[in-house]
Amino acid sequence: MSKTKYSEKAQEKIGEVMHEFKEGSLRSSSGKKVTNRKQAIAISISEAQEAGLKVPKQKK
Repeated sequence: MSKTKYSEKAQEKIGEVMHEFKEGSLRSSSGKKVTNRKQAIAISISEAQEAGLKVPKQKK
């Protein structure tokens, strides 16, 4: 069983966004504060994809 592979830069980007979430300063696109951990993870992964970093596709 293989683990999903994120690039080093993608891991850094996800870490930065999760740090914002833990501080309570992460906002969604609508401007509301993010309080759900899963939503914060989704936001961080989408930001990494928009930046063109290596992020594996979601399993279905």
